Amino acid sequence: MKVVFTYVVLTVVLVLTARAEPLPKIAIIIDDLGWQLAVAERAINLPGPVSCSVLPQTPRGSEIAAKAHDRGKDVLLHLPLQPISRQASADLGGITLDMSRHRFAEIFAADLAAVPHAVGINNHRGSLLTRHPGHMRWLMEEIGARDGLFFVDSYTTHQSVALSIAEESGIPARRRDVFLDTDTAPESVAREFERLKKLARRRGAAIGIGHPYPTTLAFLEAALPKLREEGFQLVGIRELVLGRSVETVVDAMPAHDGPAVSKGE
Repeated sequence: MKVVFTYVVLTVVLVLTARAEPLPKIAIIIDDLGWQLAVAERAINLPGPVSCSVLPQTPRGSEIAAKAHDRGKDVLLHLPLQPISRQASADLGGITLDMSRHRFAEIFAADLAAVPHAVGINNHRGSLLTRHPGHMRWLMEEIGARDGLFFVDSYTTHQSVALSIAEESGIPARRRDVFLDTDTAPESVAREFERLKKLARRRGAAIGIGHPYPTTLAFLEAALPKLREEGFQLVGIRELVLGRSVETVVDAMPAHDGPAVSKGE
């Protein structure tokens, strides 16, 4: 009888311990919002706390940021930084290597003001600028001058020093783990999503970045509601970086600068 009692107690303890273990966390960021309102609204309406990254100086950017905030989504400034392939000046609000420190600060301030409710920054493109320590220190100085902001390195090049400079500067920061849709074929998006889940299981947390492509949005609409039963916790990017979530009213590594989504409505 004593042996049976001991077995039962140990079983209960093991079950409670297993339940107490935190679920692996997954954060999803949808980039390149700001041009198309209908597409952005579909991204905003994705189930769960999917984060929305908005390009500055775009026709619908401030409106989209406000709508995302009203839906309880974390809003990021998707800051255009100069890539190797072309001048970032082609992106509205783009920051380039030839800018002075003063001009850098001016553009950053204007871009941040253009995306209301932004709680953090992640880079749009930037395969050139993110490998330059001096400019990344400027960026972290600007972020650090505003209370509560954090940085996510979109990691468009393996030579990026952005995360290390953020850490040196005391800026809360993380780095993207998976691009979900470098290839927009449905089977490729599904494959990258599985890779994201494997990384989350191994590391305890992982960040995926996608874009408002029809295949990506359709896949996430179907896949996100299943995450909890698969043993994952979907969180906003702020919770993953800072450990703080926002109230939600929502239901339940190659180099890649990535094109912005079409500007047509």
